[in-house]
Amino acid sequence: MATTRLGRSSVEFYNLDPATLRRSLEVLQSQGRAQLFVGSSDDDTAMADANEHDVTFESTDSGSAMTFPLQCSALRKNGHVVIKTRPCKIIDMSTSKTGKHGHAKVNLVATDIFTGRKYEDLSPSTHNMDVPIITRMEYTLIDIEKNTNDEVKGRGFLSLMTEDGTMKEDVKVPDSEIGDKIIADFEQGLELMVTVVSAMGEEHAMSHKEAPKGNN
Repeated sequence: MATTRLGRSSVEFYNLDPATLRRSLEVLQSQGRAQLFVGSSDDDTAMADANEHDVTFESTDSGSAMTFPLQCSALRKNGHVVIKTRPCKIIDMSTSKTGKHGHAKVNLVATDIFTGRKYEDLSPSTHNMDVPIITRMEYTLIDIEKNTNDEVKGRGFLSLMTEDGTMKEDVKVPDSEIGDKIIADFEQGLELMVTVVSAMGEEHAMSHKEAPKGNN
């Protein structure tokens, strides 16, 4: 996995070989979505090194990049793809043999990264598919706002703080076991760090952990 820094968040590209990673990032750069910096060298060695470490680029379009195109044959298991407008993680894929008058087909089985719902898609191996740009950020949990409006579904919102003290209060408490655990640990007085995952215009609290001692 290569991790690309976009502002204060990290963008993850899973299981891409160095050449494919280069092409994908160059697409973002050509569209004016990002400026790519992979060190002073421009050869494949530098890109291979970048695939093992962090690749740094900065947003030039207010973080508006949500997907990038990738040839279907370059997708990999445990990577990500957009199916039926949803950001998904690939859990299985297989390629059919090339027909006499056609192209090889790739069968994808994937799950929605937010809901866990399973999707399948069949695409010619030479066609491009959209890959979601997924960002992860860790925040300090300051408070949990309980939902007091009976007409609004959900548990309320998390009151989160970034490293520089900026408050973020638009992430809902998950209606799941994750949300149960966050609430229980917070009510026990634990200092918590919450990981928020963003993709395709959505963001959800996906996990949490106890903050390191002396984090304040």
